Amino acid sequence: MAHVRRGGFVPLRDYAVIGDGRSAALVAADGSVDWLGMPDLDSPSVFAAVLDPARGGRFLLEPEEPFTAARRYLPGTNVLETTFTTGRGSVRVTDALTLEDGGALGPMRELQRRLDGLSGTVPLRWSVRPRLAYGAHRPRITRRYGVPVVVTGGDALAVCAWDAGEPECADGAISGRLDLGRGRRALLAIPFAHQEPLVLPARPECDARMEHTIAAWQGWSRERTYHGPWRDAVLRSALALKLLIFAPSGAIAAAVTSSLPEQIGGERNWDYRFSWVRDSVFTLNALLRLGCAPEAQAFFWWLMHAAQLTHPRLRVLYRLDGGGRAPERTLPLEGYRGSTPVRVGNAAGAQLQLDTYGELMQTGWLYAGAAGRLDADLARRLAELADFVCTAWRRPDSGIWEVRSAPLHFTHSKMMCWIALDRAVDLGDRGLIPDRGSSRWRAARAQVRDFVETRCYSAHRRCYTRSADSAELDAAVLLGLLHGYAGAGDPRMHATVDTIGRELRRGPYVDRYSGEDGLAGTEGAFLACSFWLAECLARTGRLDEAAALMDELTGLANDVGLYSEEIDPDTGAFLGNLPQGLSHLALISAACAIASATEEAAG
Repeated sequence: MAHVRRGGFVPLRDYAVIGDGRSAALVAADGSVDWLGMPDLDSPSVFAAVLDPARGGRFLLEPEEPFTAARRYLPGTNVLETTFTTGRGSVRVTDALTLEDGGALGPMRELQRRLDGLSGTVPLRWSVRPRLAYGAHRPRITRRYGVPVVVTGGDALAVCAWDAGEPECADGAISGRLDLGRGRRALLAIPFAHQEPLVLPARPECDARMEHTIAAWQGWSRERTYHGPWRDAVLRSALALKLLIFAPSGAIAAAVTSSLPEQIGGERNWDYRFSWVRDSVFTLNALLRLGCAPEAQAFFWWLMHAAQLTHPRLRVLYRLDGGGRAPERTLPLEGYRGSTPVRVGNAAGAQLQLDTYGELMQTGWLYAGAAGRLDADLARRLAELADFVCTAWRRPDSGIWEVRSAPLHFTHSKMMCWIALDRAVDLGDRGLIPDRGSSRWRAARAQVRDFVETRCYSAHRRCYTRSADSAELDAAVLLGLLHGYAGAGDPRMHATVDTIGRELRRGPYVDRYSGEDGLAGTEGAFLACSFWLAECLARTGRLDEAAALMDELTGLANDVGLYSEEIDPDTGAFLGNLPQGLSHLALISAACAIASATEEAAG
């Protein structure tokens, strides 16, 4: 397929992602690296052409003549392979953010692009145009041992080229060209340093690191334990999640990017390079189900460490280093196809979202079930969290979707408060947390249940509604079934699944909610909601419907198996930040649930 940029932008569906457990890059199907934060995933960008082709910076690598491109991940890896075909031949580009190999002194971070001639001779051009600090700094390029080097403040990067043409430095870019014939190999590598010496690697070291990276990813994939239906999609989702895990802390970012729009030209552009407590239950569940015990333990302890800093209150989201501050500001960038403002930081972090208490308690409950015990300090803190919920549940909040309108008594939030108290009671009964407040927890749990059942269910709509005394709908109430507020046989939840499927679903697409949210414009269908509906169908016994919906949903991924946050139902275009962790988490959860339900039905 041929690729044409319009106004400097490609469709979001055209992006693949590579990463090393510290940072991640978006690679377009036309061979341009359009997003890369350095040194870490949530650091300011080196390349941000996806948000501003003129100012953002990019790493272009493409044939000099018309071409088509096909790509895939090397099996079981996060190493991307793109094959360009022109009228004169074809070449293969292998892209990776390499992993440390424990050998010779290596760069802090390293982006490698390996080129192999497959047939004929293909003329290629490349250009590295770094724009550090979200495009704020135009680089000053010098040479060190003949290698172009850019140094800005405490950051430094080099452009190493082997058999890839002589690098030329002009107009704030390092560029080159080559004619690559069949059987020839060229290599481009960008080592990066942050507040430490810049290491200029030798080519054999780069080659060895690439091979180590491929082998390391394949070894990790072989250890995954899921063998049910949609296995390829589940494994790709696991690999995508692995790229969102920030290895130094164990935190999992919601997405790699910031400010990719939920509506083209709209204002719904958010920074998702933080870890949301909202996602914690799905995260721990997915990691445990896939046999990722080290990642599960690291994530859980990161979450509890982060929560300790604000105990007993929770922030909606935490930075990847566990800090709670994420002040929101806007950048002077064009925005994806004119979608402004471009934001970094996220003001939702300061909202009150009561569901987070249920999600954290449920995560602790799951961890206790897997580990068989809880640390004494952690047990005390969970008990104090339940004490806090006993009074906090009565307050209105901003809800799971972080509306920027006035707080409401959101149904999903109340359901999760009930879950927080219910899990606390259970942990107390089993002696895993101090039960000194269990009578109070039981009383509050009953009060929350009464509130939800009398004010948050509409007999007329036959559905749990979006908020108390409302007629609006919210797909988030499906989580009441998935997280255990209601059982699979509950008639109200059955009716709710029917109503949401009838009124919020369009084909495989499911909208988040009806009603106002304090923002202008609209948005696409929210992919996680579609997977939640598929899982609910399975849990309520409609296995054929669940499997059919899953088949449709797994067909919505892009050509390398990735999902964004949302999809435009009319065009199939990706919307929102990507790859989106919650979409992939929901896919894993739905696939595992349908597999389990199918096994149970078969006896």
